[in-house]
Amino acid sequence: MNPLIMIPARMAATRLPNKPLALIGGVPMIVRAYRQAEASGLPVAVAAGDPEIVEAIEAGGGRAILTDPDLPSGSDRIRAAVDAIDPQGDFDAVINVQGDMPFASPGLATACAAILHGEPACDIATLVAAEADVSDRTNPDVVKAVLALKQNDRGEAERQGRALYFTRSTLYGDGAVWRHVGVYGYRREALNRFCAAPQSPLEKREKLEQLRGLELGMQIWAAVIDEAPLSIDNPTDLEAARARSFQ
Repeated sequence: MNPLIMIPARMAATRLPNKPLALIGGVPMIVRAYRQAEASGLPVAVAAGDPEIVEAIEAGGGRAILTDPDLPSGSDRIRAAVDAIDPQGDFDAVINVQGDMPFASPGLATACAAILHGEPACDIATLVAAEADVSDRTNPDVVKAVLALKQNDRGEAERQGRALYFTRSTLYGDGAVWRHVGVYGYRREALNRFCAAPQSPLEKREKLEQLRGLELGMQIWAAVIDEAPLSIDNPTDLEAARARSFQ
């Protein structure tokens, strides 16, 4: 496959305005996220909703595409950006890496690309990690993934499987609870179909965009990673990131 990493970013954020340009160790958050993605060895670009983000990325030596600020979601933003730089369709997969994960391992993007390469039925690839704490099970801000993990020849669960559902609700019973990590890999045609469809009923109910794909009949596959990266959603997260950068 020939994947491209796209990082959607916009300045408007309810809990942390101007988040992409927040400095972490003197470097804008979006530039740190770009550099981590670039370390994967895959081509990278930022799908920017604001000219300030384009300026920051270009000042850091990266590539950014200015998109319509009124696009409704990050998926729409990456689709617009990839269509602008690759109208001929040379890139057959798009990896959506979040701009608010400035310390995300470069291997997260390649893990999504590997799922798409190895699972022909997979339309969208993503990642999960084990719950960090038992409180994750009842926390609506922690999105849980319900997986059908593949079994090896010894009947043991492997670290990859099809996602049956995603929810903010509490999951009961024995077994692992998988915390969803918001990195996605789309086949190009799946991204186009996804963005062309209206919001689905379950997507609106749970406020989870990926449920649109499931309601469209798409297959979403997930790989288990060892640890969820730090996602910066509020001022407390930002302070934790700033402390970490100086360790």
